[in-house]
Amino acid sequence: MDALLESRDAVNAWLERYGVKFGIYKNGLFKEQLFPYDSIPRVISSEDWSLLEKGLIQRTSALNCFIYDVYHDKNIINDGIIPPEFVFSSKGYLHECEGITPSEGIYAHIAGIDLVQAQNGDWFILEDNLRIPSGASYPMIARNVMRKVYPGVFRDKKILDNRDYGELLRDMMDYVNVGDGLNVIFTPGRYNSAFFEHSYLAEKSGATLAFSGEIVVEDDYAYYLGLHGSKEKIGCIYRRTSDEYMDPNTFVPDSLIGIPNLMQAVRKGNVAVVNALGNGVADDKGIYYFVPKMIRYYLNEEPLLHNAPTYLPYYKEDYNYILSSLEKLVIKDVSEAGGYGVVFGRDLDEKRLSELKELIKKDPRRFIAQEVIDFRDLEIFDDETGAKVMRKADLRAFVVTGKTTRVWPSGLTRFSRNPNSFVVNSSQGGGFKDTWVMCE
Repeated sequence: MDALLESRDAVNAWLERYGVKFGIYKNGLFKEQLFPYDSIPRVISSEDWSLLEKGLIQRTSALNCFIYDVYHDKNIINDGIIPPEFVFSSKGYLHECEGITPSEGIYAHIAGIDLVQAQNGDWFILEDNLRIPSGASYPMIARNVMRKVYPGVFRDKKILDNRDYGELLRDMMDYVNVGDGLNVIFTPGRYNSAFFEHSYLAEKSGATLAFSGEIVVEDDYAYYLGLHGSKEKIGCIYRRTSDEYMDPNTFVPDSLIGIPNLMQAVRKGNVAVVNALGNGVADDKGIYYFVPKMIRYYLNEEPLLHNAPTYLPYYKEDYNYILSSLEKLVIKDVSEAGGYGVVFGRDLDEKRLSELKELIKKDPRRFIAQEVIDFRDLEIFDDETGAKVMRKADLRAFVVTGKTTRVWPSGLTRFSRNPNSFVVNSSQGGGFKDTWVMCE
């Protein structure tokens, strides 16, 4: 225990030295802060990992089928599986992407799937992140530093190596790359909350880190403007910028961080964009409700991993249940992310419960409700005393789809530092720990 506690402090010191931080905007100000690391790892057995791997590949495959279908034939809508207004009212649905087929037909190249493990050991999916899921860089660099400060730990235990994430990215980008062009990671800049990750993943994957103004579109092809006036054709853009800011000539016209006319190059099939523009329709928290139906519809299989018990106020029966049971449910705003817009009914007084009910009545499409899963606590070292305490933790698994679909044998385990909170996001003050996937 003493060695682990000492290594925690050493790793955090190295992470701070390397600038491993995330940024948040609060009260109009940008502030960078350390994402606190805890050295007691989450350990996942080979048996558990086998189930997770199969279930995550299954889920991501169905989501890719869904996105293609929504922007093409819309069979799942025409067959009555998902109501049309639920898809077309989603903020993530972009009509500008209608009829566009991305390189190799892949939409969700990188999926960040958030899971929790219940007290009985069952795993539940909480969210699907298919636009710009972040967080892989933290366990990557933490384990790399841990190897330096505590080198014996990985020699003595049968733990799957997590150093191949950069290779997974490179292989995927090479596979979808159009015309053997340059692979770039497009960042909105250092004031983005995940800028460290952008630069780190560029280094590990061998891609070029490109900033706003360094990519231009000419004659429907994208080019990278290098030093001394050089210009190189781009075959794949791994974007770390939200859809609506990617092309000011198609989406938000006053975007200063986008690439004018990018959609023309995409529409002509002259460049691949990772993840594909328009993916947000599939990680809408309301669409999440339908993913088990997608698996049955597209794959003709039963889901291997299950959603948390979820209710849609869109349906009358669910609507009545939510309003009558609000105090025992978790309510989520489908347009929010990063732990924002999550409300536990048990934490609200009568006045706030009444106000929330009125919001749901006024705009039922805006919300989903879930049963509270009493997910497992993990041990962490208390910041003040150094003693072991128990805190809630989730897992973000990363699924990379190129020529094949692979689940990275690691993941981002986030934990709450607040003993009374179920919210683990970094933006809400959480920390992270390494995820050890054991060999057989």
